[in-house]
Amino acid sequence: MADFRVAKIGVLLASAVAAVGLSGCVRPPSDRTPDGRIIVDYWEKWTGFEGEAMQAVVDDFNRSQNRIFVRKLTVSQIDRKMMLATAGGNPPDVAGLWSFNIPVYAEKGALTPLNRYLEEAGITADDYIPVFWELCSHEGFVWALPSTPATLALHWNKKMFREAGLDPEQPPRSIAELDRMAEQITLVVVERNGKKVKVHFSDLTEEEKRSKKFDIIQLGFVPTEPGWWNPMWGYWFGAGLWNGKDRITADSPENIEAFRWFQSYPKKYGLENLRRFGASFGNFASPQNPFLSGKVAMELQGVWMYNFIDKYAPQLEWGAAPFPAAHTDQFPYVTIAECDVLVIPRGARHVKEAFEFIRYVNTQPAMEKLCMGQRKFSPLSRMSEDFIRNHPNPYIKIFIEMARSPYVRTVPQTPIWMVLGDEMNAAVDRIFSLIETPAQALRTVQKRVQLRFDRERERWLKIRERRIAEWRGL
Repeated sequence: MADFRVAKIGVLLASAVAAVGLSGCVRPPSDRTPDGRIIVDYWEKWTGFEGEAMQAVVDDFNRSQNRIFVRKLTVSQIDRKMMLATAGGNPPDVAGLWSFNIPVYAEKGALTPLNRYLEEAGITADDYIPVFWELCSHEGFVWALPSTPATLALHWNKKMFREAGLDPEQPPRSIAELDRMAEQITLVVVERNGKKVKVHFSDLTEEEKRSKKFDIIQLGFVPTEPGWWNPMWGYWFGAGLWNGKDRITADSPENIEAFRWFQSYPKKYGLENLRRFGASFGNFASPQNPFLSGKVAMELQGVWMYNFIDKYAPQLEWGAAPFPAAHTDQFPYVTIAECDVLVIPRGARHVKEAFEFIRYVNTQPAMEKLCMGQRKFSPLSRMSEDFIRNHPNPYIKIFIEMARSPYVRTVPQTPIWMVLGDEMNAAVDRIFSLIETPAQALRTVQKRVQLRFDRERERWLKIRERRIAEWRGL
């Protein structure tokens, strides 16, 4: 699963040369197997069944020819270690990163542009679902090819819908409908006539709602669960976080509207009530996960959620559908897309051989084997009928359709994303904790990040032409 946490690149670069000798960054003395095959060192972050799925593709590639041998190594904190190794002149030949790494790594000179190799191989944008090709591109160059992609959708518990008197086959189709359904599903314990009684939130009196003197025992929805995409709730309200060029748009009217909705939840249910209820949640990857255990009926989740349902709650009655937008007439089928990517670090010794492996992974049979092994969908524009028909996720078509939606969104493809993301998360905490209004919190983000963005953009414009000339020569 993709992870938005990124190490601080400037600090890494400053300490990189001194850290070249760290464990995991030193090559073995030989780059050939005993039978003379060129060894391509491939660093990847996946473990468990995800790592096994890629290892199966690596094994297929190694068997398919006798010139190259891909040696896959599982590396924790791969983004940090790859940068250290690259800055020290000792990178792997291939690394598995996340798409949001690309802008900053490209501008720092840590990646090899693939344009020439793609042209020679006849690989074009038409071979991919557009959003995933775009995620691999920056400043007119292609820096990676995708491995496994993901989109997000609403997941809902059909049993909890049925018990609340809702149609279990009809998920909400707007934000307003989601809020109403959530109130109908939410169960609380309130004291009436000296006795504690269990009622749906929608059946509380207005005085009981205002007093917040109740305990939550079941929630229909709360936007902080799981909370991984909190900075981007504005996408479902028609907002963005930057204009794609030179301006951050954190405090746009659409973002303010989105976070007023976000703040309506602690105002409605009570911040302390939500905190007490949240304290009962178990680990994400466990049967005590609040969605898997029936504590929360609806949440925004990625295509990977099927794996956790299958492992920890196979009896769960669930569905997946597009997460509803605030203005469905204007923004139907909004989602966030992301993907894991394969890159060739700058300074890799075996660039042609590394690209040959990446090209193999991006053939339809290999890609479908990898994505089936991880229970995701393919980023390629063409998928076989067998892949769709045999996929274990009964809602896989939903996630594919969302990837093709004209309203698909991504994290801002800018080198300052981690700064913007950190500031947005801090603002989100203040908003949800009722410390600041959305307008106040988002204005702070706008001011702080725009200043940083202006400095970074000025720095980039000074070196842009030189960097592009370097890329064209690679």
